[in-house]
Amino acid sequence: RLGVVSPRSCLSPPRPCRLLASAPVGLYVIFASLQVLDTKDLQVFKVTVNGQDAKFVFGEKHSFKGTPLEITLPFELKAIVEISFESSPKSSALQWFTPEQTSGKKHPFLFSQCQATHCRAIFPCQDTPAVKLTYYAEISVPKELVALMSANRDGEMPDPEDSSRKIYCFSQNVPIPCYLIALVVGALESRKIGPRTLVWAEKELVDKSAYEFAEAEAMLKTAEDLAGPYVWGQYDLLVLPPSFPYGGMENPCLTFVTPTLLAGDRSLSNVIAHEISHSWTGNLVTNKTWEHFWLNEGHTVYLERRIGGQLFGEQFRHFQALGGWRELQNTINTLGDKNPVSNLVPNLSEVDPDVAYSSVPYEKGFALLFYLEQLLGGPDVFIGFLKAYIQQFAYKSIVTEDWKKFLYSYFKDKVDVLDKVDWNSWFHAPGMPPVKPTDLGSFSSADLKEMSSHQLIEFLALLLLEAPLPVSHVQRMQQVYDFNAINNSEIRFRWLRLCIKSKWEEAIPLALKMATDQGRLKFTRPLFRDLYGFDKCRDLAVKTFLEHRASMHPVTSMLVGKDLKQDQ
Repeated sequence: RLGVVSPRSCLSPPRPCRLLASAPVGLYVIFASLQVLDTKDLQVFKVTVNGQDAKFVFGEKHSFKGTPLEITLPFELKAIVEISFESSPKSSALQWFTPEQTSGKKHPFLFSQCQATHCRAIFPCQDTPAVKLTYYAEISVPKELVALMSANRDGEMPDPEDSSRKIYCFSQNVPIPCYLIALVVGALESRKIGPRTLVWAEKELVDKSAYEFAEAEAMLKTAEDLAGPYVWGQYDLLVLPPSFPYGGMENPCLTFVTPTLLAGDRSLSNVIAHEISHSWTGNLVTNKTWEHFWLNEGHTVYLERRIGGQLFGEQFRHFQALGGWRELQNTINTLGDKNPVSNLVPNLSEVDPDVAYSSVPYEKGFALLFYLEQLLGGPDVFIGFLKAYIQQFAYKSIVTEDWKKFLYSYFKDKVDVLDKVDWNSWFHAPGMPPVKPTDLGSFSSADLKEMSSHQLIEFLALLLLEAPLPVSHVQRMQQVYDFNAINNSEIRFRWLRLCIKSKWEEAIPLALKMATDQGRLKFTRPLFRDLYGFDKCRDLAVKTFLEHRASMHPVTSMLVGKDLKQDQ
């Protein structure tokens, strides 16, 4: 059991954690027998075991894993280990904003992003998804700000040591891996959009966010019908500043999302369905190591699209599946079809999980599950397997072989069908999957009467797979369709990529603006790569990146720097 600062309840005199001031904080951890914890860029001042000073040393520093903290325990039995430490202002898990960088322009802002291996850059921990823990925390912040965590809110009170601050209390009683520990501090407001859901954002975005995500409760109920009871209690949403590097992050009780989802028409709410689905696949049943990341993401995409199918029709689900196949094709084209990182179960020995991150575990994983659904009896039959799988491995961390053994056990009457699956190619071969699920090719332009946002996204995605269009063609498309006026981030992203690949110089400033106005890796990396590949703007792309690098999330800065040959 892990707790920040104090094991006492919020009603007891607190010893607050002053993360906003980067001051030393305490950490209580109860372990049966502990010798080594993960750290990254931390200072450790003191370690005590059951109140007595303990010896500790740092091991050899690793390029991306950080530095092991080795603690000598005086006895081998349950002990309370207290660590006084301080994180670095340049922590890879934390992004700090000046007031000028926020929407309100008045107060600083902080948010964390611990996946995959960055929790160790906040505090010493066993930073592996193989280990699950509960936690509690007391966070002291300036009283005009709000603190939130990936946990249940247990109240607030004045800080007895400083009248200008208040203390927020949190507890997470469902065991989670460290990468799901999350913290945000800022001038935040909330709006209630469901019986168990608040939307949090800076006040400039909170009402727009409440409208955009109003379908959250319907999605939650649908997910429960498909996957079983929701065990986490509250399901809140937090809209972060634009530099947040991902579409969403499934932090328990508090999903983090990018403001690029605020399209104004709820057309990008599938990301919310995805993060809700993680409440079962990822958070409740977790990959044991990052090689098996597809267990988290492939199942979550499958469940996300089942939710979409329930709410908007089975044709919608198949259309989303078609878009996912195109996304996977784009990714394989970028990575190279012989790149071992494109294996569904890659070898990540001495590979930073952030560098290996792509759509492969999401879409190749989904394709396998969609293929199995069709082989084994259809969606109603396969959802029975998914629900049983979640019940079997709830609160555990597993590997692919555990999943496969359970699949064979559940479908014991269809072993002959399963034996015909080319498991080795699905799991261990690079490139596109060995089989394309049949339903992915069944769409034509006559299937739907109107062009929805999703169809427009798919239309542009298909064009991106072809040879670049002549500049005259994209110019004419702009005249006819006025794509530049569309605010839907998924459409805008694909349109600008199309323009840059066609070497339309007028699109350069628009592409640079989108690449720097927000920091979602899905958008920022491909845009910068395309701009770098366009000789007329290569130098400008590098110059713009260097100008904005200091305000980027650390992971974004590192990965775009590699793409633009600007490694620090």
